[in-house]
Amino acid sequence: MNQSEFVNIITPFKDRVYRLAKRLLISNEEAEDATQEVMVRLWKNKNKLESYSSVEALAMTITKNYCLDQLKSKRATEMRLVHSNYSDREPGLQQQAEDRDSWEWAEKLMNKLPEQQRLILQMRDVEQYDFEEIAKIMDMNESAVRVALSRARKMMREELTKMHSYGIKRN
Repeated sequence: MNQSEFVNIITPFKDRVYRLAKRLLISNEEAEDATQEVMVRLWKNKNKLESYSSVEALAMTITKNYCLDQLKSKRATEMRLVHSNYSDREPGLQQQAEDRDSWEWAEKLMNKLPEQQRLILQMRDVEQYDFEEIAKIMDMNESAVRVALSRARKMMREELTKMHSYGIKRN
């Protein structure tokens, strides 16, 4: 496999690798390092890639494992949390503030989820993976993935409902 064939294989999912790494590591710099490391590992094993049914699932598994290793390592205690300023394309200041606030709340709630549920929610609702792919990446069966996703969504929904109904008296 030459370089251009390799690039053609990894290009469709390279951004997904980065977003998963960012979700786990928080820091843009750490996520970029993780993405680069995953690409290096895939390149080193380029001759074996054709034997995998899904190179993307392999890349996501490598990303997940690498990021979890980073979080467990000594470097994890030295990592700084870096949050990006998320905004739409030219909305008004009020809308920007509301969007940023909503995103921050959603991120906080996602970070409260158990690790497995957080990863599944990220892969399904943000990255749009199907259940079969998530099951391969997480080394679970599809029904367990569905249950974990359902529980994660339920927790997010309950917490957001609590937050938005704060101070409203219910009879």
